[in-house]
Amino acid sequence: MTPERFSRITDMLNHRQPDLTLCLDKVHKSNNVSAIVRTADAVGIHQIHAVMPDRGMQVSGNTASGSQQWVQTVKHRNITQAIEHLKLKNMQIIVTNFSDKAVDFREVDYCQPSAIFLGCERDGVSAEAIALADKQITIPMIGMVQSLNVSVAAGAILYEAQRQRQLADMYGINKLPEAYCQKLLFEQGHPIYAKACRRKGLPYPKIDELGQIKANREWWALMRKPADDPGNIS
Repeated sequence: MTPERFSRITDMLNHRQPDLTLCLDKVHKSNNVSAIVRTADAVGIHQIHAVMPDRGMQVSGNTASGSQQWVQTVKHRNITQAIEHLKLKNMQIIVTNFSDKAVDFREVDYCQPSAIFLGCERDGVSAEAIALADKQITIPMIGMVQSLNVSVAAGAILYEAQRQRQLADMYGINKLPEAYCQKLLFEQGHPIYAKACRRKGLPYPKIDELGQIKANREWWALMRKPADDPGNIS
């Protein structure tokens, strides 16, 4: 791994916000999902959630521009399961909804642990999510059409959350588990060796403070054995 790539990945990890997330409530159009994932990566979202009871969520590589490699997706069978999971993480549940209870999305404190729910393209956020929400938000509009594409709405809300968190100096400190960071650094910094580890059944080695592989002689010996070596474990 080059020093430049190590620095870039490390900087990305230092800006991830594990206590800020999105939950897609049956958003099914792959181009919208991909655009949301791309924006999530851009503002430092570590993980998004998706309620997909009928079929698997697909992310278009072209629209996501590779961001799906950096943002985890957790799938849930139903909205209750998703909200219970997020409340266990002490997140406030925020839903986008047109109602008398909804406030301007800029009035919410996103520096608190927050899960923002976005609804499907046709029906919006489900009634179940609205009933279980802590807050309802809306994006003010003064045009003839009173709705935004879900990926555009996600972008507006996430950049407001980013603005608030930057003002509160919440970026720049790594808040992610060390095991996750080590795994990502190895897989994304040394992809050929990572593939070989999976093929040979070898454990991932540690990555040192310079981004290089830190492994003992036995590990290197097993890694270097050719595929046709009878002693090879692959």
